[in-house]
Amino acid sequence: MAVKKIGVQTIKFYNPPSIIETATITGSKEGQGPLGEYFDVVLSDDLYGEKSWEKAESKMTREAVKLAINKANLHPEDIDYMFSGDLLNQIISSSFAARELQIPFFGLYGACSTMTESLSLSAIVIDGGYADYVIAATSSHFASAERQYRFPLEYGGQRPPTSQWTVTGAGAALLSSKGDGPYITYATTGRVLDFGVKDANNMGAAMAPAAADTILRHFKDTGFKPSDYDLIITGDLGKVGKELAVELVKKGGYDISGIYTDCGVEIYDLSDQDVHAGASGCGCSAVVFCGYLYRALKEGKFKKILLISTGALLSPTSSQQGESIPGIAHAVTIERSV
Repeated sequence: MAVKKIGVQTIKFYNPPSIIETATITGSKEGQGPLGEYFDVVLSDDLYGEKSWEKAESKMTREAVKLAINKANLHPEDIDYMFSGDLLNQIISSSFAARELQIPFFGLYGACSTMTESLSLSAIVIDGGYADYVIAATSSHFASAERQYRFPLEYGGQRPPTSQWTVTGAGAALLSSKGDGPYITYATTGRVLDFGVKDANNMGAAMAPAAADTILRHFKDTGFKPSDYDLIITGDLGKVGKELAVELVKKGGYDISGIYTDCGVEIYDLSDQDVHAGASGCGCSAVVFCGYLYRALKEGKFKKILLISTGALLSPTSSQQGESIPGIAHAVTIERSV
């Protein structure tokens, strides 16, 4: 059998899995943004009828997974594996959702890179012949993330211009060994990079080097160039990180500025929604992909995209101890047809 790894960090799938359905659940702020029409469920109550933000986030994950499965006319018992993670300690949003769903579960922690991490691993399992149906999911919630990483909402701390707004949202993508696309054809696994940024309110700067490194490695491993893609989109660098990523990739020899954007810039109206530098959170690239991008691929607006979810691998403890913020980024190529 041919070795599926090409170059240094990339896998080429010889039996590309099809993404047969997706589902998204978001908060009201996300529903009021430019992509609101693409989300399946927009909550009017960010507590989702629960007694805590954390319970609400776990419910979003559970219901997004169920919705994706229902759309495919399947049942949870038909799913071979679930790959999911989130930002909360011990990934409780995902693991508590898996407790209810009873799907065999691999819990992941890639911070906000989790959507493409879960898509990559799901694709590997299916391409390898180990499963027919796999669900890839992740979530975040503004209030639960603020409580864990920064200050309780009641504190009312001032946010600097570089700060980003954590998306309240959950996305789930159902992958299958069968189906008519879109297909995951390549996956480039990122390296953990740390350029010494310590400001937890400047995630874009912390993650941009990892995003650029993965994009450059993807081009080198595959031989692709920016013009081979209709769209290159990172996860949640926001306005600050997006500009840095363009500069860093250009220094590496590629100009992506004409076809590049960031989910954290697209999901909110930066001028009217008071989100400062844009969006962040696991749910950012999850709902933008599972909502807008997936539909655009299905409808033929895009034929080939490169999705790079970006994560800041910090914890409250590491920040309080003065540690810098490591970054990670994973990329998947998604094509309308193969």
